[in-house]
Amino acid sequence: MSESCGNPSLQTDALMDRRPKFDRTKVCIKCKINSGNVVIRHAVYCKECFPSMLITKVKRSLDPYINATADVPRRKALKASGNLLIGFSGGLGSTVVLDLVSRIYFPDSESLIGDGKPRGGKSHPRNKLVWDKAAVCYVEICNAFPGMKDRTDEIREVVQTYRSFEFIQLRLEDAFDKSWWDRVNGSPAGSLGIDPTNEALLMSELASEESDPIQRLRSYIAALPTPTAIPSAIHTLTRLLLLHTARVSGSSHLLLGTNLTSLSISLISSISQGGGFTVREESFEEWTSDRQGETATVRVNRPLQDITLKECAVWAWWNNLRVVGRDKFPGGKQGIGALTRNFIVGLEHDYPSTVSAIARTCSKLAPKFVADGTCALCQRPLQRGVQEWKARISIRSKAEDEGSPANPTPESSLTPYLCYACHTTLTSRTSRSAPTSSSSPLPLPLWVYPHVRQSKEKHQSDGLSEARPPLPGNDSEVWERRKMNSEEMKSSISDFLLE
Repeated sequence: MSESCGNPSLQTDALMDRRPKFDRTKVCIKCKINSGNVVIRHAVYCKECFPSMLITKVKRSLDPYINATADVPRRKALKASGNLLIGFSGGLGSTVVLDLVSRIYFPDSESLIGDGKPRGGKSHPRNKLVWDKAAVCYVEICNAFPGMKDRTDEIREVVQTYRSFEFIQLRLEDAFDKSWWDRVNGSPAGSLGIDPTNEALLMSELASEESDPIQRLRSYIAALPTPTAIPSAIHTLTRLLLLHTARVSGSSHLLLGTNLTSLSISLISSISQGGGFTVREESFEEWTSDRQGETATVRVNRPLQDITLKECAVWAWWNNLRVVGRDKFPGGKQGIGALTRNFIVGLEHDYPSTVSAIARTCSKLAPKFVADGTCALCQRPLQRGVQEWKARISIRSKAEDEGSPANPTPESSLTPYLCYACHTTLTSRTSRSAPTSSSSPLPLPLWVYPHVRQSKEKHQSDGLSEARPPLPGNDSEVWERRKMNSEEMKSSISDFLLE
């Protein structure tokens, strides 16, 4: 590489040499014998060594979290406490994770030797199932937007090629379907609605006759204020549908096909939308819920979080995997997620090592304070005092300020039960969009109602129904919002005014 910084049109030495595709040699970096077939982060691998490298990465990401207590390092001691559920979207990542998990943890006839006996003996760890049962769950979103293609039959054909997995079909409108909620929760469902034009998100209970799930889903999506909010809301609905399905099926683990590239995109996009408090949940989380007095925990793992998009594409190409793909919904190109994806994919093409640096850096982040419960909408940790902080830093119009109550209570407002990211998703406005009047309340997913009801009962039992939660580090303070007159405002900033 030249050290000159002159004019390239006049000085040939001023041009910087392009970094070579591979660092040292074309020979495989692992076996040191065969010629390389693929370059991964400037390292060369042959077609024979590439599968073992990918399998090692998957086992390294998943094995420590299989047992209830992660203290057993040996493969033969792995035994999950429940079943397995794989979230399948039809994309490249979910197709690859389904194929790799079936090869590693569900041995079939390929593990038998010529006489029909298991290779290595019947008691060999290779021939013992880590999960007794496994299922693949697909959430169809075609009813959210008119004109979208239903890909359920194509997905079912792909899943049926793996004999060890059962196929479970869901639809995005199930989040608003009372019959689905009765099956997974075992109790009658109640439905809440909010006023999307008010930042306090005042709640009201919806009538039971309003039961069309598709219409409720489309009303929910149509009321979202920004293009960024639409994919964020669909992602939240899909994730909660998978989690509730994992719980009702007795699954202790939910596997998602998020690869390293997609993980970096999710991390940057989540932080950009105000999800910095839950940044660690983007790579691994433990979701706990109560069903008829029984507490169940589901571990959400992403086995491909160390495998790049290029590695997934190479695996799918060499193994002739069928990638169904996903339809793009309207408005997706203008959102933060789409812009982040374009940036990260371009960054990976030119500087592949920087994409892994994003995931490694975010994995070291941790919230400064403990969570104050969970969000009613996304079911992730809730940061204490976030609404008071948002009220102090937000710039609001006079109409919005007059239309919001000075101190919304848990009895009337959904705001105290939402995290910053979900509240921003429902209330944020761009410079080109303005709050629109709505005569009917906006329907919410069915899991919001029991969460709000349980939180109200807890507040009433603790005597906290009329008090705001204290800010972190100030347990003795109770904050109250009130409107100040001009004299009080001037006196509060008098020390900062110039004469």
